[in-house]
Amino acid sequence: MLLKALSKGVDLKRGYELFLCILAYGFISTSPAVANFSASVVTVDITPDSPKMLLGYSARKSTGIRDRIHHRIVVMDDGATRFVLVSTEICVMSPSEYDHMAQLLKKELGIDPVNFWWTVTHTHSAPEVGVPGLPEVFMGDRYKHDVDTAYTRFVEQTLLEGIRKAISQLKPSRLNAGWGFSQANINRRAIGSNGKASLGLNPDGPVDRRIGLIRIDDMNNKPLALIANYPIHGTVFGPANLDISGDVQGVVSTYVEQKTGVPVLFINGAAGNLAPLYSVSQSVYGNKDSELDQLCVFLGDKIIEANKKILPGTDTVQLFSGKTVIETPRKKDMGWPSDLGEYSRTTATGVQLVRLPVRFLKINEDIAIWSLPVELFCEISNEIRDRSPFPYTFYFGYTNGWLGYLPTAEEWKYGGYEVEVVSPYTPEAEKHVKEAVIGFLKGELKSNN
Repeated sequence: MLLKALSKGVDLKRGYELFLCILAYGFISTSPAVANFSASVVTVDITPDSPKMLLGYSARKSTGIRDRIHHRIVVMDDGATRFVLVSTEICVMSPSEYDHMAQLLKKELGIDPVNFWWTVTHTHSAPEVGVPGLPEVFMGDRYKHDVDTAYTRFVEQTLLEGIRKAISQLKPSRLNAGWGFSQANINRRAIGSNGKASLGLNPDGPVDRRIGLIRIDDMNNKPLALIANYPIHGTVFGPANLDISGDVQGVVSTYVEQKTGVPVLFINGAAGNLAPLYSVSQSVYGNKDSELDQLCVFLGDKIIEANKKILPGTDTVQLFSGKTVIETPRKKDMGWPSDLGEYSRTTATGVQLVRLPVRFLKINEDIAIWSLPVELFCEISNEIRDRSPFPYTFYFGYTNGWLGYLPTAEEWKYGGYEVEVVSPYTPEAEKHVKEAVIGFLKGELKSNN
């Protein structure tokens, strides 16, 4: 195994330490180009068998099950690097929960944390997992109850067992990527006559309607797994719903699986300001089953259509994984949870910073994936994709934890929930993220062969 560690320090002070924006370090693992790529996919049911506290909206406990929820796991191995991607149908989790699982996988299976990405679909109708983390700082009234340690252990154990099973089922495979398009989402930052934003509809607002697809086939070109990347909030069901559900992401995944016979990992994108066409405040019929059925057509059929256009893949695959950390100022006088000490730092002059981890995965020379543990506004990922040197550049949101909403600098003047309530950042964060990510894509990731 060829490993290449890169360290990079970037100091972007603009005259004052308050404007320290990025102190980044980089790491890339590389492997040789050989035709021995293998992969596997495993689906694990994590639906609880008893009522659970649901995450999303106010504190509430489930009373039933509308549809079952899952871990969906893909393992890829190029002969030197083994990469694990997980999509779990829950809302959010603290980065400390990811760190716990990452260390467990390293100990039990020898998987380096840089090669373990744990994404969540962001359904608002699934149980809480682990300690609240940052949400408790923003919305403490929701978390007066005890942490459900039993269900958390169940989720962790099923994930570990699922990854073990996937590793045992690795088989020679091929891989390729493609694009699709769906108008299943809409900007949810409605601007009123007073110039202030609220949750609603903004048909003139920025959107990202691209579907990013990665398909893994066996050596006979039979599809093994489909990774579908699309930004959309899991809010078809509102706070009155007490049934466990994967919401639009889970329902669409199941629909595509039934139509194609191929397991689907739904990976959410930059959905911080994007809702489904039918959402909490946008219901047309008041019939959620009907609305979800229509979203299966708006989004599920578009995934199926795009999948048909993907050409047979290659079995000569190189995986390159990397990471960098962005340090960006934190809101003044904002508290910070004790389990996230590694994700914050105070400078010698008292400036509080958020330490925001970014992960990268390059597959051969044409696919680049980057991820953040945030609810990113779509304008940021759109610009990074447009400026990327890779023809297939995908953003995986809600990955390896949750560190709040990250809006654009422009949106701060409109205020609203995403800016005023659930963001730990300042307007500088957009610039810091774009500089760090684009720099890494064009530098370390592009130059590594």
